[in-house]
Amino acid sequence: MKSDYYEALEINRNATDADIKRAYRRLSLKFHPSKNKEPGSTERFSQLGEAYDVLSDPQKKATYDKFGEEGLKGGIPPEVGSSGAWSSKYVYHGNPEKTFKKFFGTNNPFANFFTNDASLQFSGLQPGVVKTQDSPIERDLPLSLDDLFHGCTKKIKIYHRVMNEDGYTSSVKHKFLTVDVKPGWKEGTRIIFSKEGDQSPNSIPADLVFIVRQKSHPLFVRQNDDLIYVAKISLEMALTGCSVDVQTLDGRLLTIPVNDIVHPAYKKTLTGEGMPLPQERSQRGDLIITFDIQFPEKLSAERRQLIKHALTFK
Repeated sequence: MKSDYYEALEINRNATDADIKRAYRRLSLKFHPSKNKEPGSTERFSQLGEAYDVLSDPQKKATYDKFGEEGLKGGIPPEVGSSGAWSSKYVYHGNPEKTFKKFFGTNNPFANFFTNDASLQFSGLQPGVVKTQDSPIERDLPLSLDDLFHGCTKKIKIYHRVMNEDGYTSSVKHKFLTVDVKPGWKEGTRIIFSKEGDQSPNSIPADLVFIVRQKSHPLFVRQNDDLIYVAKISLEMALTGCSVDVQTLDGRLLTIPVNDIVHPAYKKTLTGEGMPLPQERSQRGDLIITFDIQFPEKLSAERRQLIKHALTFK
């Protein structure tokens, strides 16, 4: 009886080598006589062994594709330009168990499998291996204070190892990950991309974790949801009053009058002028202005006397 090897493996004639391997793995496990007691399973298992033996061998497959089973098993004339007799005839060794063991690389591929009435689990070339996930891979994500104030989108190019179609080899490929930065995110915020680490046959890829690291800003220091601004003023301004101009992160110019006497511990708080709150974007932290009082480096005797007189309280 003639056999259609592609039909036996339930694949089409455009199937790749990886497709052939996957099909044989799935069907040979399904119809193995030690696991499948249904009538015809032994014959089906034997057909699978012969089909895989032919289609997994490039020379046999090429002969079969061109001349069919008759040409494969009956022999074909030598190619034009060569000498010699007809090619040797293909004869299957008739031991599907031998093909099965060679494919799985073990005398008993079922020894460590988890099985029940409905399922049979198998992992790559190493049966019985319980897949565990690799440890998370952590990378810093530097962001400016402006990025964290307004929010932004960052495209990150990564390289990772990806399994090829055959299920055994791998290659390094790149891809872009998108991070949508939310207004108000803080230092240490973690963005997790599940299973974007290197792939391998017997482990689950690691999660890729980006950790927000805030860059320093020339004007503001962040303290949780508040912004700290240091205003430099003279001693005269500290004692007699002044106004301070602050350019905000959203482009406004605030002019803040200071009518109090500014001492070293003095602070002025502007409610709602700080960072957006991640959970409640309509609300914001505070802008806290501290003061760096610039004292004169030298004073003449006359000026000293004038200051002493001005500061003498009666």
